[in-house]
Amino acid sequence: MIISAKGMGYKELNELIHQKIKKNEKNICLNNINGQRYLGAGLTGNIKITVNGVCGNDLGAFMDGPKIIVNSNGQDGIGNTMNAGEIIVHGNTGDIAGHSMRGGKIYVKGNVGYRVGIHMKSYRDLYPVIIIGGNAGDFLGEYMAGGLIVVLGLDKSKGQDIIGNYCGTGMHGGSIYIRGDIKNCSLCKNIKKLNLDDEDKKLLKKYLQEYCKYFSLEFKKIMKDSFIKLVPSSQRPYGKLYAY
Repeated sequence: MIISAKGMGYKELNELIHQKIKKNEKNICLNNINGQRYLGAGLTGNIKITVNGVCGNDLGAFMDGPKIIVNSNGQDGIGNTMNAGEIIVHGNTGDIAGHSMRGGKIYVKGNVGYRVGIHMKSYRDLYPVIIIGGNAGDFLGEYMAGGLIVVLGLDKSKGQDIIGNYCGTGMHGGSIYIRGDIKNCSLCKNIKKLNLDDEDKKLLKKYLQEYCKYFSLEFKKIMKDSFIKLVPSSQRPYGKLYAY
């Protein structure tokens, strides 16, 4: 099913998408997308949506199962409070991707903005994953409570930082893997920097092999470089501030 969104507002477009899904459409291609918001928001089940153009804010918000492929850039809030499914972005995204994400995967080929993975959390078999092919802005993994964030820095220039400042502010769960090294001043005091063990390498392999297939990248080439692991040093980073 192909839908042209040219000149269409986001409310009209989202209503049309829901109508098609009610008629049992499982594969929808959206052409001429130009900033329409909330695409795929709240959808459930085995549905695939291909987005040709730049999607607006909150793509896949509260999504529980579908796959969304964006053949361009995305704006802010991709995967907001996402529960399950996949979002694959072949360009860059804006701020707060994966905000309060509870499960599923967000794979971004390019760069991401600020506060990516803020309030991410995992529960039982729900395990959220964000993989970033380029660089990430400030406050990566802020208040992160679970799940996995990977930053690869594949196209960074010499001397360019892979992540911004204040990485892991308030982080109290989950882990962040960085390809290469980073300045200690980029990290908050509550974060520990570790070398990878065998279990870490298995976890990376599980998700990076899939990531590489989506973007036609060489897994072995990426894994030739060393990674570091960032984890919280305490599960109560603000305990002394808010408790007696």
